[in-house]
Amino acid sequence: MWFGRRRARAATVLAAAALLALPACSAEDEETLVDAESLTIGVKADQPGLGLEEGDALVGFDVDVARYIAARLGVTDVAFVPVTSAEREEKLISGEVDMVVATYSITPARKTEVTFGGPYYVAKQDILVRAGENAVSGVRDLEGRSVCQGEGSNSAFRITDGLGIDVSEIQEAESYSACIERLADGEVDAVSTDNLILAGFLAEDPEAFQFVNNPFTDEKYGVGLPYGDVAACEAVNKAVSEMYQDGTASALLDEWFGRTGLEVVRSVPQFEGCDRPDDQRRPRQ
Repeated sequence: MWFGRRRARAATVLAAAALLALPACSAEDEETLVDAESLTIGVKADQPGLGLEEGDALVGFDVDVARYIAARLGVTDVAFVPVTSAEREEKLISGEVDMVVATYSITPARKTEVTFGGPYYVAKQDILVRAGENAVSGVRDLEGRSVCQGEGSNSAFRITDGLGIDVSEIQEAESYSACIERLADGEVDAVSTDNLILAGFLAEDPEAFQFVNNPFTDEKYGVGLPYGDVAACEAVNKAVSEMYQDGTASALLDEWFGRTGLEVVRSVPQFEGCDRPDDQRRPRQ
């Protein structure tokens, strides 16, 4: 993988520089994904409409967005690999993937580990319950009920810590598809996460579930990049702008979510900016 080789080369160069007491190279000499000849991109493999494994292929809105961004970077040699929510930072930091496009909400804590391009979409957190459940009409109705979230996600904690709602239990499953199975089996009362994720699962089995359809947060989906790669961040933002301006984003949203009834956002998101927050990064253990 290009970026993995980049890390190995960078480590060798740094070691040699230390040995020979050479001055450090300038920021202008740093390698960046903008120069990549190939990319390995992490996407979800179990989220219908976003990233789903079908046969030997991974398909969905996130996959198509990642492919568009890679093309705008001038890269046609692209490999997609599955990642879970819990794996995203580590796979970027280790160099197993060069980029992550996997419903990756931008948060201050995550910004200390990776650099984010985008967001490429702003989703809203909502709630999915079993069909016929009429007692949950908003997030406050989750008081005393059990909620499932995917491992590595913050969605249920936004309800408890962010809004102060006392749910009876938070279950963490290995993925959101596992949460949906628990909801179907009656093991939890609700699954709460981004509405694009929930819409994909609802479209798969509309007779089993229903949307509460009362969103309560904005979730900014970012493109995860190696920490400090400002040039790649700026190139990604330019690509995302073009994706909305040329109509591709709207067409992809229609393709993957047009039949769900979800009211999607078609305007260019407001970008976070690409400055490197050196003073905020946590030391790695």
